[in-house]
Amino acid sequence: MGSEFLQPPGWAAPKGYSNGVSARGRQIYLAGQIGWNESQQLVSTRFALQVRQALQNIMALLAQAGGRPEHLVRLTWFVSSLDEYRAEQKEIGAAYRDVIGRHYPPMSVVQVVALLEQGAKVEIEATAVIPD
Repeated sequence: MGSEFLQPPGWAAPKGYSNGVSARGRQIYLAGQIGWNESQQLVSTRFALQVRQALQNIMALLAQAGGRPEHLVRLTWFVSSLDEYRAEQKEIGAAYRDVIGRHYPPMSVVQVVALLEQGAKVEIEATAVIPD
């Protein structure tokens, strides 16, 4: 096993993420991924569909490095609207489980004024560690 989730005794279990992880192996750092396809066209104006595509992009990049979902050790989400994020949370959760599964690394969600690409509503950065 290349990683161990950190959960101090007595702490309430987080929902949909982990508080921390310890990992050993080859480190993979992925640029922020948005909801566009391989032709750099946004797949939808819907928040949850952009999330699904961003996660699929992360998995495609990770697979190229020989990684799998369980190798993810950190996700940072930049969202243009917390209101949209909250409104589509069920769909976002379903998209996450469809693409990543039930692996929940440490995550942060940060609302930003705007993202670089016009029409993008979410950008997700990923870090992975593939065990030696």
